[in-house]
Amino acid sequence: MTIYNFGSINADYFYQVPHIPAPGETLAATDLDQGLGGKGANQSVAMVQAGADVLHLGAVGRDGDWLLDRLGALGVARDSIVRLSCASGHAIITVAADGENAITLYSGANTAMSEAQLTQWLAPIGAADWLVMQNETAHQLHAARMARAQAARVVYSAAPFEAKAVAEVLPFVNILCANEHEVKALQQALRISSLASLGLDGMLITYGAKGAAYHDFSADQVFEVAGISVIPVDTTGAGDTFCGYFIGRLSLGDDPQTALSCANRAAALKVTRSGTADAIPNLQEVMEFPP
Repeated sequence: MTIYNFGSINADYFYQVPHIPAPGETLAATDLDQGLGGKGANQSVAMVQAGADVLHLGAVGRDGDWLLDRLGALGVARDSIVRLSCASGHAIITVAADGENAITLYSGANTAMSEAQLTQWLAPIGAADWLVMQNETAHQLHAARMARAQAARVVYSAAPFEAKAVAEVLPFVNILCANEHEVKALQQALRISSLASLGLDGMLITYGAKGAAYHDFSADQVFEVAGISVIPVDTTGAGDTFCGYFIGRLSLGDDPQTALSCANRAAALKVTRSGTADAIPNLQEVMEFPP
């Protein structure tokens, strides 16, 4: 069983600031750091740290050698990542003293790869496998349709939220991952009141510091976890950590409640650390947290 994660790879530039700048405000940063990020890369790292077998499908640009090095160092297979002549995707992340953040994203190579390349990568996917995606790449509909046609399970993170993108892939999705704000936006966009009407097998909803819930529509059950009290340092990538750990543990055979509890601990531990992919904890750290 393999998880094929078709996802973004970004260079994350972190600027520490006293508070998130208001419109028109010029604010001096107190520190600058650089790391591996992108929702796709973050989720690949989280799934690998959770113990899953992950193959990342994606692209970097002419400046992406160090991104590939970091992915490899974190245990992510890089055989299906292409180098393109454009710039790599990157994100400008301002992190406030209270741990909150604001992000400006440039897609770069993440949306420049070809559909033919994706078709080649997904050719071996089968009934035992999973396809994971987020809304930071091109050709999502093609990937979801192809994976379902070959009997694989499809997981989609509805972020960054775009109603049209979600609506296109929903008929081919088994599990949808979203935060509470994205869920409200989706319900408004589709004019639905019942999440069960989406036709999914399940839906993971994260509520930030308040915890998360997994709606198992096929079994008509809801699994919940309460948030773990921590002092946040950087909330960037917390949702990716949660989703990646949850799907990773599900793919390994954990029941939803066990997978949810593990993901909850992983995300809580992540926000106590600065950074994105590099700050995602390993499984041993997660199982020992909270102390």
